Amino acid sequence: MKTEIKKVTTFAEHLDMQYGKKGSETRDKYEEEYETFELGVMLQEMRKERGMTQEQLALKCGTTKTYISKIENNASDIRLSTLMRIIRQGLGGHLKLSLTE
Repeated sequence: MKTEIKKVTTFAEHLDMQYGKKGSETRDKYEEEYETFELGVMLQEMRKERGMTQEQLALKCGTTKTYISKIENNASDIRLSTLMRIIRQGLGGHLKLSLTE
């Protein structure tokens, strides 16, 4: 009996097939949404590591629990100044940015 060997698809190849090549409108939209999602997850993890609820974080940095929830669940755009306030005042962290091509 002959065993059929299937080609393994890399994640990059999958993204190319699903969303198009880097630089295409669909791929750019996917990348932007993923970065927003990733930011929300990072903030949520940092908050939980500090043993804080969304409400406690919101009170500490002068916003609302609803807004923190929206950020963590990728349902809200966030201004850089607000992000910095949440990280610095609310979580006691520092924001580092990098630019790539």
